[in-house]
Amino acid sequence: MGVEVADDHELWERICSRDANAFEAFYCDNAARLGAYLRQIVGNVQAAEDVMQETFTQIWRSPNGFRPELGSLRGYLFGIGRKRAAEWWRKRARDPEEQSERHWEESAEGTAIFSAIGDAFARLAEEQRSLLWLREVEGQSYAELAEILQIPVGTVKSRLFAAREELRRIWHSPGSGARSKE
Repeated sequence: MGVEVADDHELWERICSRDANAFEAFYCDNAARLGAYLRQIVGNVQAAEDVMQETFTQIWRSPNGFRPELGSLRGYLFGIGRKRAAEWWRKRARDPEEQSERHWEESAEGTAIFSAIGDAFARLAEEQRSLLWLREVEGQSYAELAEILQIPVGTVKSRLFAAREELRRIWHSPGSGARSKE
């Protein structure tokens, strides 16, 4: 039997009252998208799974941070995930051996061109990778991105423009593996 709720506020109230079925429905509705988002931020499947687990655990243990009047429950979830991923990066930055590892090869089993795209994408700043992934792969709207990142829609658009320009610059830089179109 599925859990039907009218809106985020009702679902959140049920989660706050420790309704395991409501939390399971929330998890099932959001885990795949959050996992994909986190994989792009951390660049490692296992680490993304760990960060995702920490994110959902935080919500279950302390379900009092969401304010429906400030945005959607999904935006709140992604915000927590983004913060947890940033914590993961800070911990990782302390380990120089891990800093040099590239995890794109896990998903780049195909062609050299895919590998070059992955390398260019990996060279983007974390925020740029996240924005491009959410917009271009996940198909999130500008409004959804603004909500997740808690910034104005205009700022989302300008940051996406800058991210695309940076990706283009990286792609066409010497040694990027990009093929010349001339």
